[in-house]
Amino acid sequence: MLSNFEKGKGREKMNTLDYYVAFSIALYVIGIYCLATKRNMIRIVLGIEILINAANVNFIAFSAYRAEGFVDPFAHLVVIISIALAGCVSAVALALVVYAYKHYGTLDIRKLRRLRG
Repeated sequence: MLSNFEKGKGREKMNTLDYYVAFSIALYVIGIYCLATKRNMIRIVLGIEILINAANVNFIAFSAYRAEGFVDPFAHLVVIISIALAGCVSAVALALVVYAYKHYGTLDIRKLRRLRG
């Protein structure tokens, strides 16, 4: 992954960055898996949320790695705004899911695709 072969002060930071990047990649893979294999609309919305959280973890990890002595509060601000927007997006998506279930009686994407007219 990301490894620093030089001995020195950057090695400790790089090891912790490896863990965060590996965690972020794992979240990203789980999110892509949810999008690619699930047919239930609620699980697809959860997959999108997992992808957004993977990006947020990556953003915070790299901003903390870049800073020397202090962590930039701008990165935290951007992630907090991203979390708020992701919550709004998921609320709207789940409202659409509830409407689709009430109207069509199913949450299966393949069955809803047949309804195109």
